[in-house]
Amino acid sequence: MGERAGADRERQAAEGEVYGYARVSSVDQNLNRQLDALRAFPVAADRIFEDKTSGKDFNRPGYRRLMRTVGPGDVIVVQSIDRLGRNYREILDEWRTITQVKEAQIVVIDMPLLDMRAAAHSVTGQLISDIVLQLLSYVAQVEREHIKQRQAEGIASAKARGVRFGRPRIPLPPQFDQVRGAVSAGRMTRAQAARALGVSASTFDRWVRRERLK
Repeated sequence: MGERAGADRERQAAEGEVYGYARVSSVDQNLNRQLDALRAFPVAADRIFEDKTSGKDFNRPGYRRLMRTVGPGDVIVVQSIDRLGRNYREILDEWRTITQVKEAQIVVIDMPLLDMRAAAHSVTGQLISDIVLQLLSYVAQVEREHIKQRQAEGIASAKARGVRFGRPRIPLPPQFDQVRGAVSAGRMTRAQAARALGVSASTFDRWVRRERLK
Protein backbone atom coordinates (compact mmCIF):
# COMPACT_ATOMS: atom_id res chain seq x y z
CA MET A 1 0.00 0.00 0.00
CA GLY A 2 2.86 2.34 0.89
CA GLU A 3 4.66 1.55 -2.38
CA ARG A 4 1.50 2.28 -4.37
CA ALA A 5 0.95 5.62 -2.57
CA GLY A 6 4.57 6.52 -3.22
CA ALA A 7 4.21 5.68 -6.90
CA ASP A 8 1.07 7.81 -7.11
CA ARG A 9 2.87 10.77 -5.56
CA GLU A 10 5.78 10.39 -7.97
CA ARG A 11 3.42 10.23 -10.95
CA GLN A 12 1.53 13.32 -9.76
CA ALA A 13 4.77 15.23 -9.22
CA ALA A 14 5.86 14.41 -12.79
CA GLU A 15 2.54 15.54 -14.18
CA GLY A 16 2.45 18.92 -12.40
CA GLU A 17 0.22 20.41 -9.73
CA VAL A 18 -2.95 18.61 -8.67
CA TYR A 19 -6.10 20.70 -8.22
CA GLY A 20 -9.58 19.72 -7.14
CA TYR A 21 -12.96 21.12 -8.09
CA ALA A 22 -16.18 20.68 -6.09
CA ARG A 23 -19.62 22.04 -6.89
CA VAL A 24 -23.16 21.92 -5.54
CA SER A 25 -26.17 23.60 -7.10
CA SER A 26 -27.24 25.90 -4.25
CA VAL A 27 -25.86 27.61 -1.15
CA ASP A 28 -27.89 25.43 1.24
CA GLN A 29 -26.19 22.23 0.02
CA ASN A 30 -22.86 21.13 1.47
CA LEU A 31 -19.67 20.03 -0.26
CA ASN A 32 -18.41 17.66 2.43
CA ARG A 33 -18.73 14.40 0.47
CA GLN A 34 -16.90 15.84 -2.52
CA LEU A 35 -14.24 17.49 -0.37
CA ASP A 36 -13.59 14.22 1.47
CA ALA A 37 -13.16 12.38 -1.85
CA LEU A 38 -10.81 15.05 -3.22
CA ARG A 39 -8.63 15.14 -0.10
CA ALA A 40 -8.43 11.32 -0.16
CA PHE A 41 -7.27 11.38 -3.80
CA PRO A 42 -5.12 13.25 -2.52
CA VAL A 43 -5.59 16.93 -3.33
CA ALA A 44 -4.20 19.52 -0.91
CA ALA A 45 -6.95 21.51 0.82
CA ASP A 46 -5.55 24.83 -0.44
CA ARG A 47 -5.75 23.60 -4.04
CA ILE A 48 -9.45 22.79 -4.04
CA PHE A 49 -11.73 25.27 -5.80
CA GLU A 50 -15.42 25.40 -4.90
CA ASP A 51 -18.71 26.70 -6.28
CA LYS A 52 -22.23 26.71 -4.92
CA THR A 53 -24.14 27.44 -8.09
CA SER A 54 -25.90 25.73 -10.98
CA GLY A 55 -23.91 23.64 -13.44
CA LYS A 56 -25.90 24.89 -16.43
CA ASP A 57 -22.83 26.79 -17.69
CA PHE A 58 -19.20 27.43 -16.76
CA ASN A 59 -19.53 31.07 -15.72
CA ARG A 60 -18.80 30.30 -12.06
CA PRO A 61 -16.32 32.23 -9.87
CA GLY A 62 -14.54 29.21 -8.39
CA TYR A 63 -14.25 27.46 -11.72
CA ARG A 64 -12.96 30.58 -13.48
CA ARG A 65 -10.27 30.99 -10.79
CA LEU A 66 -9.29 27.36 -11.32
CA MET A 67 -8.95 27.91 -15.06
CA ARG A 68 -6.72 30.94 -14.49
CA THR A 69 -4.49 28.83 -12.24
CA VAL A 70 -4.14 25.60 -14.22
CA GLY A 71 -1.21 25.20 -16.60
CA PRO A 72 0.41 22.54 -18.81
CA GLY A 73 0.94 19.21 -17.05
CA ASP A 74 -1.41 20.04 -14.17
CA VAL A 75 -4.24 17.71 -13.12
CA ILE A 76 -7.85 18.65 -12.32
CA VAL A 77 -9.74 16.18 -10.13
CA VAL A 78 -13.55 16.05 -9.78
CA GLN A 79 -15.61 13.46 -7.95
CA SER A 80 -18.08 12.92 -10.80
CA ILE A 81 -18.68 14.29 -14.29
CA ASP A 82 -21.85 16.18 -13.29
CA ARG A 83 -19.82 18.21 -10.77
CA LEU A 84 -17.94 19.62 -13.73
CA GLY A 85 -21.19 20.64 -15.42
CA ARG A 86 -24.56 19.54 -16.74
CA ASN A 87 -24.69 20.96 -20.25
CA TYR A 88 -23.68 18.23 -22.70
CA ARG A 89 -22.19 20.43 -25.39
CA GLU A 90 -20.43 22.76 -22.97
CA ILE A 91 -18.87 19.88 -21.01
CA LEU A 92 -17.33 18.52 -24.20
CA ASP A 93 -16.05 21.97 -25.23
CA GLU A 94 -14.62 22.66 -21.78
CA TRP A 95 -13.01 19.21 -21.61
CA ARG A 96 -11.21 19.89 -24.89
CA THR A 97 -10.13 23.34 -23.68
CA ILE A 98 -8.58 21.83 -20.54
CA THR A 99 -6.84 18.95 -22.28
CA GLN A 100 -5.85 20.60 -25.56
CA VAL A 101 -5.53 24.35 -24.91
CA LYS A 102 -4.47 24.26 -21.26
CA GLU A 103 -2.61 20.96 -21.86
CA ALA A 104 -3.77 19.78 -18.44
CA GLN A 105 -5.30 16.44 -17.52
CA ILE A 106 -8.58 15.50 -15.86
CA VAL A 107 -9.41 12.74 -13.41
CA VAL A 108 -13.02 11.77 -12.58
CA ILE A 109 -12.84 9.80 -9.32
CA ASP A 110 -16.12 7.92 -9.77
CA MET A 111 -15.19 6.85 -13.32
CA PRO A 112 -11.67 5.36 -13.61
CA LEU A 113 -11.99 5.24 -17.40
CA LEU A 114 -11.93 9.05 -17.29
CA ASP A 115 -8.47 9.23 -15.77
CA MET A 116 -6.71 11.20 -18.49
CA ARG A 117 -3.30 10.61 -16.89
CA ALA A 118 -3.48 7.05 -18.15
CA ALA A 119 -5.45 7.72 -21.35
CA ALA A 120 -3.02 10.40 -22.52
CA HIS A 121 -0.32 7.78 -23.13
CA SER A 122 -2.51 5.44 -25.21
CA VAL A 123 -4.51 5.98 -28.40
CA THR A 124 -6.94 3.27 -27.33
CA GLY A 125 -7.21 4.77 -23.85
CA GLN A 126 -7.92 8.19 -25.35
CA LEU A 127 -10.63 6.74 -27.60
CA ILE A 128 -12.31 4.92 -24.72
CA SER A 129 -12.19 8.05 -22.56
CA ASP A 130 -13.71 10.16 -25.34
CA ILE A 131 -16.57 7.68 -25.82
CA VAL A 132 -17.28 7.41 -22.09
CA LEU A 133 -17.08 11.20 -21.68
CA GLN A 134 -19.61 11.84 -24.45
CA LEU A 135 -21.97 9.22 -23.04
CA LEU A 136 -21.78 10.55 -19.47
CA SER A 137 -22.11 14.17 -20.60
CA TYR A 138 -25.20 13.21 -22.58
CA VAL A 139 -26.68 11.42 -19.56
CA ALA A 140 -26.01 14.46 -17.34
CA GLN A 141 -27.76 16.75 -19.85
CA VAL A 142 -30.76 14.43 -20.20
CA GLU A 143 -31.08 14.15 -16.43
CA ARG A 144 -31.06 17.94 -16.07
CA GLU A 145 -33.75 18.30 -18.74
CA HIS A 146 -35.87 15.64 -17.06
CA ILE A 147 -35.56 17.44 -13.72
CA LYS A 148 -36.71 20.71 -15.31
CA GLN A 149 -39.60 18.91 -17.01
CA ARG A 150 -40.70 17.27 -13.74
CA GLN A 151 -40.50 20.62 -11.97
CA ALA A 152 -42.64 22.28 -14.65
CA GLU A 153 -45.18 19.45 -14.50
CA GLY A 154 -45.28 19.66 -10.71
CA ILE A 155 -45.87 23.41 -10.78
CA ALA A 156 -48.60 23.07 -13.41
CA SER A 157 -50.29 20.34 -11.37
CA ALA A 158 -50.11 22.41 -8.19
CA LYS A 159 -51.54 25.48 -9.93
CA ALA A 160 -54.40 23.35 -11.27
CA ARG A 161 -55.16 22.40 -7.64
CA GLY A 162 -55.23 26.06 -6.66
CA VAL A 163 -51.79 26.24 -5.03
CA ARG A 164 -50.34 29.74 -5.27
CA PHE A 165 -46.63 30.42 -5.79
CA GLY A 166 -44.54 33.46 -5.01
CA ARG A 167 -44.87 35.97 -2.22
CA PRO A 168 -48.11 35.95 -0.23
CA ARG A 169 -50.40 38.87 -0.96
CA ILE A 170 -50.21 41.81 1.44
CA PRO A 171 -53.67 42.18 2.99
CA LEU A 172 -55.52 45.40 2.23
CA PRO A 173 -55.46 47.89 5.10
CA PRO A 174 -58.89 48.70 6.58
CA GLN A 175 -58.69 52.29 5.30
CA PHE A 176 -57.89 51.27 1.71
CA ASP A 177 -61.37 51.95 0.32
CA GLN A 178 -61.46 55.36 1.95
CA VAL A 179 -58.03 56.32 0.59
CA ARG A 180 -58.83 54.97 -2.88
CA GLY A 181 -62.01 57.05 -2.88
CA ALA A 182 -60.00 60.14 -1.99
CA VAL A 183 -57.67 59.50 -4.93
CA SER A 184 -60.62 58.96 -7.29
CA ALA A 185 -62.15 62.22 -6.10
CA GLY A 186 -58.88 64.10 -6.65
CA ARG A 187 -58.43 64.94 -2.97
CA MET A 188 -55.24 62.88 -2.73
CA THR A 189 -52.45 61.88 -5.10
CA ARG A 190 -51.24 58.30 -5.63
CA ALA A 191 -48.02 59.07 -3.77
CA GLN A 192 -49.93 60.54 -0.83
CA ALA A 193 -52.24 57.53 -0.79
CA ALA A 194 -49.31 55.13 -0.76
CA ARG A 195 -47.66 56.99 2.13
CA ALA A 196 -50.93 57.01 4.06
CA LEU A 197 -51.18 53.23 3.65
CA GLY A 198 -47.48 52.61 4.35
CA VAL A 199 -46.73 51.01 0.97
CA SER A 200 -45.10 51.94 -2.32
CA ALA A 201 -47.03 53.65 -5.10
CA SER A 202 -46.67 50.53 -7.26
CA THR A 203 -48.25 48.39 -4.53
CA PHE A 204 -51.12 50.85 -4.21
CA ASP A 205 -51.65 50.73 -7.99
CA ARG A 206 -51.58 46.92 -7.91
CA TRP A 207 -54.23 46.89 -5.17
CA VAL A 208 -56.42 49.25 -7.19
CA ARG A 209 -56.15 47.05 -10.31
CA ARG A 210 -56.85 43.92 -8.27
CA GLU A 211 -59.97 45.41 -6.71
CA ARG A 212 -61.26 46.53 -10.12
CA LEU A 213 -61.09 42.91 -11.38
CA LYS A 214 -63.26 41.60 -8.57
